[in-house]
Amino acid sequence: MSKVLTDHAALVEARRVLEVEAAAILGLIEHLDDTFVAVIELINACQGRVVTMGLGKSGIICKKIGATLASTGTPSFFLHPAEAIHGDLGMIVRGDVVLAISNSGETEELLRIVPSIKRIGAEIVAITGNPASSLARGADYHLSAAISKEACPLGLAPTASTTATLALGDALAMALLLRKGFREEDFAKLHPGGKLGKRFLRVRDLMHGGDAIPIVAPATAMHDVIYEMSNKGFGITAIAADDHVLQGVFSDGDLRRMLQKDEHALRKTAAEAMKRSPATIDPGELASAALQLMEEKKITSLFAVDGSGRLEGIIHLHDLWGLELF
Repeated sequence: MSKVLTDHAALVEARRVLEVEAAAILGLIEHLDDTFVAVIELINACQGRVVTMGLGKSGIICKKIGATLASTGTPSFFLHPAEAIHGDLGMIVRGDVVLAISNSGETEELLRIVPSIKRIGAEIVAITGNPASSLARGADYHLSAAISKEACPLGLAPTASTTATLALGDALAMALLLRKGFREEDFAKLHPGGKLGKRFLRVRDLMHGGDAIPIVAPATAMHDVIYEMSNKGFGITAIAADDHVLQGVFSDGDLRRMLQKDEHALRKTAAEAMKRSPATIDPGELASAALQLMEEKKITSLFAVDGSGRLEGIIHLHDLWGLELF
């Protein structure tokens, strides 16, 4: 029976904590004003980096905010205030924006370096739970993360205050994202190893170029055409003159069909046997578009050509397998 009561009490406490922290986040909305907008414009115009600084739990929140900013197009890194006092302050340069976080606004390590940061020429944005604190008054801008109470039943462990500060940091990052016109493609460039990054791979990122492109001149004899197809390993070759403008293609499938119909097939030149107006793709197209085109045409290779029809590369179905492009 006691276990049932304990389980029930745990659920009651968990729900209470979530309610307190949710209320803390909602309470920030009324604190947002023109200062928030000014901070967005400050960071958007920043030619340097956003340096996040905080101690203890606030430092952990700083690291997450800095990571979110960096991944959404705002160069940012975390600097430990204690390390900054002992030489790492040199990581801050004129033009940087320092985002200093302290719930009390009285963190000694932060307060000690505020004058030094200002001498360097960086601007300070403070996020505190106390607008009358020393850090809030010493900063160039102050954003309030004030809460009515912590979720900790003892009123000691940073809980609602860190949650609220983290949410305010997310609000900053997302407002900046929109202000910068940051797009999915931009996000993908900063996450090349993730699924989204793969979705936005371009043909040029995967294609084979240079000497790897199977290519012969229009006057090339058929046995040399076959050698080029086999040697480059794509089962197809492009036919182009010295200007590399694509005139046609010839594949091993074309060879088989030609041999069935023409006993003199091997006497032909590339120009006589080639397929004109083949399917091609621009190197700047998404890799997913190349895959879709191959599936529609029931082919395994595509030549990549620029706007003037010049060959730039070839992409094979094997290059696209396993990339989860859709």
